[in-house]
Amino acid sequence: MADVSEYEYDLLVIGAGSGGVRAARMAAATGAKVAIAEDRYLGGTCVNVGCVPKKLYSYAAHFHDSFDDAAGFGWQLPGPASFDWATLRDNKISEIKRLNGIYQRMLEGAGVTLFNARARLADAHTVTLSGEHGDISVTAQKIVLATGGWPWVPDFPGSEHALDSNQIFDLDTFPKRFLVLGGGYIAVEFSSIFNGLGSETHLIYRSELFLKGFDQQVREFTCAEMERKGVNLHFNTNIERIEPGQDGYNVHLTNGDVLEVDVVLAATGRKANIRDLGLEALGLSLDDTGKIPINERFETALPSVLALGDLITGPELTPVALAEAMQLVDIHFADTVPQPLDYSTIPTAVFCHPNIGTVGLSEEAAREKFTDIRVYSTDFRAMKHTLSGSQERTLMKLVVDDATDVVVGAHMVGDDAGEIIQGIAIAVRAGLTKQDFDRTVGIHPTGAEEFVTLRTLTRR
Repeated sequence: MADVSEYEYDLLVIGAGSGGVRAARMAAATGAKVAIAEDRYLGGTCVNVGCVPKKLYSYAAHFHDSFDDAAGFGWQLPGPASFDWATLRDNKISEIKRLNGIYQRMLEGAGVTLFNARARLADAHTVTLSGEHGDISVTAQKIVLATGGWPWVPDFPGSEHALDSNQIFDLDTFPKRFLVLGGGYIAVEFSSIFNGLGSETHLIYRSELFLKGFDQQVREFTCAEMERKGVNLHFNTNIERIEPGQDGYNVHLTNGDVLEVDVVLAATGRKANIRDLGLEALGLSLDDTGKIPINERFETALPSVLALGDLITGPELTPVALAEAMQLVDIHFADTVPQPLDYSTIPTAVFCHPNIGTVGLSEEAAREKFTDIRVYSTDFRAMKHTLSGSQERTLMKLVVDDATDVVVGAHMVGDDAGEIIQGIAIAVRAGLTKQDFDRTVGIHPTGAEEFVTLRTLTRR
């Protein structure tokens, strides 16, 4: 390895999202000289056009149900509730600006040099930075690529009229009629959000059921609950074309239907954000899944160039990028050999209405992996709704390897599913058994206690 003094920095990070900022700060804490380059906004997708604004909008949409539920508990509102889009949008903008400032102060406090510039790889140790004052070259012993993902919109007649998930948060006016194309996290979440805020909402998905890869029972249950809440779900169809109309857009579907809407969101996936990054010139290419190949040390084909987060194979989740950043720094700057990340027990949530929380294996994946499994599930109307009058139901489910009694999967659809599954994820990660769950005393009365009172076997 060359002498570090040959380079201006020990580490240069390209991309100041969650993973990039964590890597820069933690490397600087080891005494390394670190710089980070960002040409857009501090905090990356999560803070600016992802998890944070999405969750704030999800909170806003939940109030619709809360106002209806309150009547059964004796609350009388002075009149029909009304929603002001501009207030939500502008308060969200203010909160994100606050978070941007926090990220900048964290970097400054860690002694990381921040370049507000577009970065491009020049060679294995050199990056060209293009900013408002022209181009400069910076050298580093190691370079981390942390540029994340970018929304992808399919090409079809009129696709230029569709918005992507980066654009949907800051609409000038609230759409009375809203359409989402897609069947993943983002599509399902935004269909729930705009439905809850008061839009007539349609979700279009080319396959038979959304959320591919999730537990089948969870998918079916969520579908039924979203339809109960008024989301119009159109499966086994696609958009043929979008045409501007007198008042909005006419969306022609492959099944012959035509929907008149005000806004079309194409939530059709994200791809590695590598445009003009300079990978080709260095001989770095993507694999068949569109990701940058790395080894167990997060090194690309060029050992001095590392990659993490949404650029590499794995769950495209903020906590995963943070964990990978910590691993990377431990390996390259802390002289330690950390335990490899266990990607099989990473919990996740989908903030549709009702929420989904899940960790470990789906029932279908467990059947493929183990000789025999046991499934425990319950489907009930939450205590809150005995007075609210809402017909919303909750699903909870445990998947157990029969040979070892280890709980290998836990799933929930219902209020605060993400909050509850975070705790359950510790148990699944630790390899606890169904007997451990059974011996745990519940907190009564809560919905969460169902996870430790599931005694009746649903199926094998």
